[in-house]
Amino acid sequence: MARKLKSDKVLFTASVLLVCLSIVMVYSASVVLAMDRFDQPYLFLVKQVLWSVLGMVVLAVAMRVDYRIYRNEHFVWAALAVVGLMLFAVLFASPVNGTRRWFGMGGLGIQPSELAKIVAVLFTAVVLERRMHRIDDLSYSLLPVAIVVGGMVGLILLQPDFGTSMSLLLIVGAMVFAAGLQYRYFVATVAATVPLLYVVLVSAPYRRERLLAFWNPDADPQGAGFQIIQSLIAVGTGGITGRGLMDGVQKLFYLPEPHTDFIYAVIAEELGLVGASVVLGCFCVIAWRGLRIAMRAEDTFGAFVAIGLTTMIAMQALINMSVVLGLMPTKGIPLPLVSAGGSSLLINMLGIGMLLNISQHETVRT
Repeated sequence: MARKLKSDKVLFTASVLLVCLSIVMVYSASVVLAMDRFDQPYLFLVKQVLWSVLGMVVLAVAMRVDYRIYRNEHFVWAALAVVGLMLFAVLFASPVNGTRRWFGMGGLGIQPSELAKIVAVLFTAVVLERRMHRIDDLSYSLLPVAIVVGGMVGLILLQPDFGTSMSLLLIVGAMVFAAGLQYRYFVATVAATVPLLYVVLVSAPYRRERLLAFWNPDADPQGAGFQIIQSLIAVGTGGITGRGLMDGVQKLFYLPEPHTDFIYAVIAEELGLVGASVVLGCFCVIAWRGLRIAMRAEDTFGAFVAIGLTTMIAMQALINMSVVLGLMPTKGIPLPLVSAGGSSLLINMLGIGMLLNISQHETVRT
């Protein structure tokens, strides 16, 4: 049977710890950069504090909203319509660094593709809950998911944002796998997708350069391989306990955007293996508790939502840390709950809040 329980305190503690660490490390990583570019050393710190406070409000509200209302078809289709319009409209926004991913609002950037992850999770969970009894009948069970998610991925690729589009596919793929789809369909999908991925990767010069730099960064140390090399230097010089907070060197115009995509390298340099391991441990705790919530969810809808949200956070963390450690080609994916950036932080805090609400409705077996 199900009973109303308290929220998962372990998940809540790990998440808040990362947000608090984020405020400290964003300031450390950005203070020199902010002073040089904007003559405001506290610029990114103030923004991160404001976003963190707003994120905690979002988390608190999501904790108290019964997750079962997201099952409503009208709500899901309305959310899909809003996100679809936003993903389309952002293609006409002013480009930032050659991409169109953000809406500018009062000096803040809103990224629709981040919200698309949450909406895709809810839509997929609704479809899978109602059709998983015929999961291997692809035209019945997965065609709606393929059409809707495929449309989102296509719009995100046009921005262009390869990393987020692939993340969205992996999140939905994990949910479909959990629904019991046979392995042979996954093998066939991967086989069919590889040629398409190859075309997407080599079609853009910057993606091709990143891929080549991943295989041999020393071939172009001042160009495509610069980010990976500087990141590895930061990680390697941190040692066990690090250089000390605020004493990092690589953030001083060596690491590009050290407060966003490469903040884990700054953590490794200033706080050493100890600090980097604490961050990794927090994400492992989030993954563990998220999967635990999915296994104990009151219904299959809650289980699928928990799997999707947990995958969203854990997978992004894995990709970001892998890039910093030179285990994957460079991608523009921030470290969840830690990197500077409002949209990513708010969406991940929303996801944590939804997980905490699902944890309040666990099934207790007696």
